[in-house]
Amino acid sequence: MSATLSPPPPSVNPQGGLATDRPDEGTSRRAFLGRAGLTAGTALVLGAGGLGYRAYDEGVFQTGQGGAYDAWRDWDKQRGPIALVSAAILAANPHNSQAWAFRVSPDRVDVYADRARHIGAVDPLYREMYVGLGASIENLLLAARANGYDARLSLLPSPGEPVHAARVDLAPGTAHRGSLYEQIPHRHTDRSAFLAQRVPNRVLAEMTALGEDLPDTRLYWFTSRADTQRVGALMIAAAEALTKDREQSVDDNRWFRHDWDAIQSHKDGLTLDSQGLSELTTAIAKLLPATSRTYNDEYWVKRTRDPQTRTAAAYGVIAVPNPADHRQRMVGGRLLERIHLWTAGNGLSLGHMNQITERVDRERQLGLSPVFQTAARQLVPDKGYEQLVAFRIGYPASNDGRRLSPRRTAAAVVA
Repeated sequence: MSATLSPPPPSVNPQGGLATDRPDEGTSRRAFLGRAGLTAGTALVLGAGGLGYRAYDEGVFQTGQGGAYDAWRDWDKQRGPIALVSAAILAANPHNSQAWAFRVSPDRVDVYADRARHIGAVDPLYREMYVGLGASIENLLLAARANGYDARLSLLPSPGEPVHAARVDLAPGTAHRGSLYEQIPHRHTDRSAFLAQRVPNRVLAEMTALGEDLPDTRLYWFTSRADTQRVGALMIAAAEALTKDREQSVDDNRWFRHDWDAIQSHKDGLTLDSQGLSELTTAIAKLLPATSRTYNDEYWVKRTRDPQTRTAAAYGVIAVPNPADHRQRMVGGRLLERIHLWTAGNGLSLGHMNQITERVDRERQLGLSPVFQTAARQLVPDKGYEQLVAFRIGYPASNDGRRLSPRRTAAAVVA
């Protein structure tokens, strides 16, 4: 949620503004990423050639450090209801937009949608926003049990006010630190390559069982070579369509943070560190000038094709009866977060793949020919259910896809 797209390198310049569509000048990130063949020795030469200060200024040597990452380190240091928020804010969410706000009292936590953080045309009907809220609610409930509360959840508790996403009433209970709770600080969206290793059916069954208590949600797996190729091709086609939609492309690029100061200031968005690139490639890319939005789009499609869809061991699709219903979106988001936490504790990686549904909602918004609506329906075998979200899983080939993303602290999101 995570997304949630697997984007290209950031499109912001060192001053924090959006990159333009002008051709790149000099030694560009575009040229480097097109080759991506520099050696460690080359990196040392670059450092010795006068880029040392820029390396420091861009945070090349400070990956995962600074106030923008304190939320990951301090997530279980609070006590009382604020501790629940500290866990909630580490949930998967679209473009790391963190579109949530909380109100805390001694016996209650209210969750609100922060629509000022909407990712625009990429999520035109708020599907991903409410899926992300559902994921944060799941973390909150896991933290409630771990902190000795009995929690009672009410979704959309204020009729006619969809911004009031949930109310969680708290009463004294017995503390239980479950296995999913323990994985909250270890869950990260993985955009890197996966190993060519099959996920056993028993493992898929364990993940399916995570949703047994959640109403109106179904989980479908695509594991055969023919099925993964079919789903992957559809995701690539959707990514290409998104990049050709200028409004979606612009809104997509708006959430990229490259400059170290911008990361520390905003504490949100997508960074080079979270793109699943090797440490060396990431470090050198930070030193080079930003690329154009057009090239970023091309590069994202390329990464969607290889390694993401090429190395997916399996795809999962969560379906609900009505993906336009905010309540069903949040319930589906709870299941998605459970699966992601489970994979983190069982040696698997998960990458959110929302290209298809982003085009589905765009078609509905603009009244376009239902190309992806039709294709998405064909992925769900049960009548009366439609795709809500999709993701890829596999065994990680490296730790490149498990770096921290910036997060605002609990104090910053409590009203």
